Amino acid sequence: MLRLAIFVLLFISVCAYGQTTAQGSQTQSPAPASASAAESQPVAAEVTEAEAAIAQSDWKSAQDKLTPFLAVHPDDPRALFDMGYAADAQNRPDDAIALYHRAIVADPKSFEAHISLGLLLARQGKTADARPELALAAHLDPGADGPAAPARAWRALAQIDRASDPIEASNDLIEALKLSPETPADTLLAATLADQAGEHDAAEKAYRHVLAADPKSAPANAGLAHLLIARKQFPEAETFLRAALQQLPDDPALTAQLATVLAAQNKAEALPLVQKLHDAHPDNPAITRMLAEILAESGDSAASDHYYVTLLAANPKDTDLLVAHGQNLIRQLHFAEAFAAFDKATQLDPTDADAWSGLAFAASKTSQPSVTLHALSMRSKYLPELPSTYFLWATSYDSLHQKAEAITYYHHFLDASAGKFPNQEWQARQRLILLGK
Repeated sequence: MLRLAIFVLLFISVCAYGQTTAQGSQTQSPAPASASAAESQPVAAEVTEAEAAIAQSDWKSAQDKLTPFLAVHPDDPRALFDMGYAADAQNRPDDAIALYHRAIVADPKSFEAHISLGLLLARQGKTADARPELALAAHLDPGADGPAAPARAWRALAQIDRASDPIEASNDLIEALKLSPETPADTLLAATLADQAGEHDAAEKAYRHVLAADPKSAPANAGLAHLLIARKQFPEAETFLRAALQQLPDDPALTAQLATVLAAQNKAEALPLVQKLHDAHPDNPAITRMLAEILAESGDSAASDHYYVTLLAANPKDTDLLVAHGQNLIRQLHFAEAFAAFDKATQLDPTDADAWSGLAFAASKTSQPSVTLHALSMRSKYLPELPSTYFLWATSYDSLHQKAEAITYYHHFLDASAGKFPNQEWQARQRLILLGK
């Protein structure tokens, strides 16, 4: 279930990110057009009238006032910011970015221009460009907007840093809390960061605090469920998730987690649950992976492989998919095709022990003992030996007529198998008799 758990975690992260982005789009929109950095300068009537129109979301009137004014005053920072704000609000990001940049050139200390540019770049996923703008805004004078304004910059920095540097993200959040009261979103972010850092008790406490105030918080429900799954508290996780799904019926992330928990407990309900989820989200690759894995675990390798082949068409260099595909081919006795899948996986990722394991087995089934030995040697760098690998070592050396090595590994196999593999043990003893003559 390890690979499945990873897929579920990725899926949950995508869902949570989407919800956070949707919520954040309200709190991270451009600042109101007050242009505090230029308050000491007289404000032209055209700009005042444009800002009145902006306050009413009358973007056309605002642009009609600002366009001729900027033709005569192209370096007015307040007018440039207001024009950028109007473009931003109308979902014209390229125009807004250009105008915010011009406003910053005209007034490098413009808090509004820096934070609005940073937030816009962050919403576009351009975090490397957004971060320096937000960091600068966090240290600029926000003027009449007060300390809550730079707190927005710190919170945005925390969201940017959460994936690459959780410690820095925590520091960002602390700076935000110095300037403004804690919000439910702050508590949720703190829980996520604690979870990432492995501080599960602190994360659980924070998640439960959020849920006490908002039982329908999808990210908090998913986060707490993830903790329970990580601790392998499957019965408790199942109870929690069923209750959460009563609050949030058909939530895809929670449903995916419930399916994971059911599968971990070998409950037959897992498969129809994931099939229903896949029917509702047929183009979601994470759900498709879940369905493929649960089908494989249920014994339907052909149906499972149908989905893996589809996923591989879109991601031909995904080693996890190649390994899973190869395992399904082994189960269907398609050894040559399995060999090709595992061989490609080992070339793409020479550290993937599962790929080397599969290649060793497929090579043995296609009468390539030298390849089997090489694959076993590579596998041994990452995983301990098993009875099955000892047996492959022995039979491969035996096929190559390397008598001493074969005898050694047949003995290793018999010592490790301890009666669990009677057919192979009988074969090993027979071979030892013949090799000892």
